[in-house]
Amino acid sequence: MFDTIPDMASKRAEISPDATAFVDAGSGREWHFSDINMAANAIAAGLRRAGLQQGDRLAILCLNRVEFFITLFACQKTGIILCPLNWRQPAPELVETLAPVGARAIIHDAAQAGLAGDVARAFRIPEFAMETDIAGWIEAGGTVPVTAVAADQPWYLLFTSGTTGRPKAVIQTAQMAWANAVNISQATRMTAEDRSVNFLPLFHTAGINLYTLPLYLLGGSSTVLPKFEPGQIFDLLRQGKVTQFFGVPAIYQAFSLLPDVGEINWSAIRCGCGGAPLPEPLIRLFSGLGAKVLNGMGMTETGPTVFLMDPKNAERKIGSVGRAQMLTEMRLDGVAAGEAGAGEIQLRGPNITPGYYLNERATRDAFTEDGWLRTGDVGRRDEDGYIFIVDRIKDMYISGGENVYPAEVERVLNEHQDVLEAAVISMPDTKWGEVGAAFIIARPGASLNPEEIRRWSRERMAAYKVPVKVTLVEDFPRTAAGKVRKPELRSLLS
Repeated sequence: MFDTIPDMASKRAEISPDATAFVDAGSGREWHFSDINMAANAIAAGLRRAGLQQGDRLAILCLNRVEFFITLFACQKTGIILCPLNWRQPAPELVETLAPVGARAIIHDAAQAGLAGDVARAFRIPEFAMETDIAGWIEAGGTVPVTAVAADQPWYLLFTSGTTGRPKAVIQTAQMAWANAVNISQATRMTAEDRSVNFLPLFHTAGINLYTLPLYLLGGSSTVLPKFEPGQIFDLLRQGKVTQFFGVPAIYQAFSLLPDVGEINWSAIRCGCGGAPLPEPLIRLFSGLGAKVLNGMGMTETGPTVFLMDPKNAERKIGSVGRAQMLTEMRLDGVAAGEAGAGEIQLRGPNITPGYYLNERATRDAFTEDGWLRTGDVGRRDEDGYIFIVDRIKDMYISGGENVYPAEVERVLNEHQDVLEAAVISMPDTKWGEVGAAFIIARPGASLNPEEIRRWSRERMAAYKVPVKVTLVEDFPRTAAGKVRKPELRSLLS
């Protein structure tokens, strides 16, 4: 797409220095684009003084806040690679996640000080607190000599688990950010006049890229909330302070249960949804209120925007994620171009990751021989060219917008001293979309209590990964090779 890209914070400050980039929901402070660039320069200088150089990995552990994005831009200026960590995970999981790529330092907010300290001690690296160290760097000022960055160099890493349950670091680049901005802006008609709200966690691509970073690049404004608080977000929507909104189905479900949901002028808000399909009843509910909620689909590996439904056909094609957007090519494996049919969705374009950091095998396995990304999702194209997600080739399921990989959960369960073998599948849930159901074979002579297993698991896994239902069984249905027949386990759910 490009060889080099101008430093984003500097260029945006040059174009619209006095426009509002961010509003801190807690303090009410407005950060102009010029403020962001000056602060990013100061943090970049501080990181350099701390000894970090291009290519070093910098972990960050915090709730949503403006300083995260300032640090992100500081890393772009220096070539330091930012590694956002999941504050929902316990320290052992974070250490395992970060271990394959390593880190030279960690930045954290006050709320995550204890967790960050555990990670810092595990890697024997310095830690910097946002409220003191980072604030001091910003106050002290500073600058770094940078005008452009290589379009394809690693900028930040987002961690996602594969079917083996082992974390993989998905490379994110400046080129991917701009391709995502083009894809999402032309699909949603996003401009510098738009306003959005940032609340999805920043260790996921959605928290960064739907829609905060593309809106920043276009010169628009985002209000930053520490995390999802339905009442706060609802007030912003009701006050007309949001024109572009993106959420996962559980968020729209939460809104639908509020008695004053009809007080919002939904027709003035362009709404997108991802992470899982929005159920038809919710689509029709919000349509009746004046909102057209557009289903979309993307991946961490795609920057993420690939598909987004168009407003004109949102109700006529309920269940569809639309068509692939401007800077992404799509093909269905085994289906001729343009023809109706079903096959694995494969993608190519400037929004696609170059691969997994320091993981050549995973990178090689993720792409076809002719360079297309394998999504692992089966898509169906109808006679009008609209795409419907049929099923996942892999076992991964989505709970409240969070990807959960059964192999990862099974690996933890199998560490329990009284567990002989565990198998995990998904089951429907009215609140979260899907949750986990675990089937466990106890070791001979052991006595297992399902609730004790869940409590034990919560100490070792994020809450959304802990199976909601635990069933003790004598054995699993298996193939001749001894593999568990997971579809047959569903018949045991009651």
